[in-house]
Amino acid sequence: GFCALVLIAAISTSAEAENWPRLRGADATGLPANPADSRLPEKWSDEENVAWKSEIPGVGWSSPVVWGNKVLLTTVVNDKAAENAEPRAGLYLGRGRRGVPSGTHRWLVYCLDLASGETLWECEAHRGRPPVGRHPKSSYAAETPVTDGERLYALFGDLGLFAYDLDGKPLWEHRIEAKKTMADYGAAASPVVHGDRVFYVYDNQEASYISALDASTGEQVWRKAREEKTTWATPFVWETDGRTEIVVPGKKEILSYSLDGDVLWQLAGRMSNLVIPSPFVADGLLYVTSGYVGDVHRPVYAIKPGAKGDITLDDETTSNEFVQWYQPKGGPYNTTPLVYDGIYYLLLDQGMVSAYDAKTGEQLYDRIRLPRGASFTSSPWAYNGKVFALAEDGKTYVLKAGREFELLYVNELDGTMGMACPAIVDGRLLIRTLGAVYCLSKSE
Repeated sequence: GFCALVLIAAISTSAEAENWPRLRGADATGLPANPADSRLPEKWSDEENVAWKSEIPGVGWSSPVVWGNKVLLTTVVNDKAAENAEPRAGLYLGRGRRGVPSGTHRWLVYCLDLASGETLWECEAHRGRPPVGRHPKSSYAAETPVTDGERLYALFGDLGLFAYDLDGKPLWEHRIEAKKTMADYGAAASPVVHGDRVFYVYDNQEASYISALDASTGEQVWRKAREEKTTWATPFVWETDGRTEIVVPGKKEILSYSLDGDVLWQLAGRMSNLVIPSPFVADGLLYVTSGYVGDVHRPVYAIKPGAKGDITLDDETTSNEFVQWYQPKGGPYNTTPLVYDGIYYLLLDQGMVSAYDAKTGEQLYDRIRLPRGASFTSSPWAYNGKVFALAEDGKTYVLKAGREFELLYVNELDGTMGMACPAIVDGRLLIRTLGAVYCLSKSE
């Protein structure tokens, strides 16, 4: 790999700096460390409340991650840009992008300065032709990297996992043998890190597995086969009193692994045909869900800590010792739900919002449609009593948080496409669009 240090900036990071180390934040909830930060913007446009905008070449739907003053993200540039058919918004019932696009592709990692948006360094992880096709909406930089503050781990799903220090020095690489995925959609699950290990899941049509690597060397510590076909959910590391587990959704079963790869519990969830949303914990409950638009059963399970063995629900029941509640139609397709101030919000791809009581599963409102034409891949987030939903056309719908639906306003970033989840850190909202990263913050 080739790396370029673009500029050396004076770096000062306060010990109290907020970080956003993985997809949807430190605990995968989509909420900032301080959800009542008055610096965070509620309205924005191309001109309003834009602290900076940085152009990023190529195509990538990975989210930015932030550590200290560094914003880290991935992208893939094709030298035959004209043939690098840009992702298309909308709902796809069917095929991926058939075949592999021509042209030499460059898999890149970027580091921007959080305060200015200037590029601090960039690294090329790999150069060549992609090993597989991809979903027509997706990119070859679909996975969000993860950082532990010491290293950045950038996963390019069907290619490999690449580790760098935060100054852009390549440390190690772990190559992944590309497998056939459903409809040639490719991989998209992001890696997670805990202690001295990095974990990734590669569910495919041939030989699915979960792997643990040594974070400092990239050596494989263990790898366990999974009886699953292609999924895209990012695993979740759940730390509770007395144990740490890795929760991995699947179509057949939701599984929880110990840090050594042993199965702690399983739930035959009759999950959706396509498993994409990522598990997260809010107020002590683990939420696991899936909801392919073509399925009748689109379940969500709210799971209590400490489960062991088989915690599958009996027919006709909606709870048991470890499942606090279950809803058969509470799951979204691409987006991950949001729990904010005791309410579970569900954003459906085709522009509808539902809400449930996060502790009981009681439905508060059902599939209220946002203004016509809104479609969603990015997951919702919240702060300051508002819930935000970024549509694929770059518009963000702002709802009043609460038990009744109320649309407050719509923020537009003109002519942009948005499918990545934002990062929210230190009074700044970072939204990645096709071609740029916007840093949005209230003007002083």
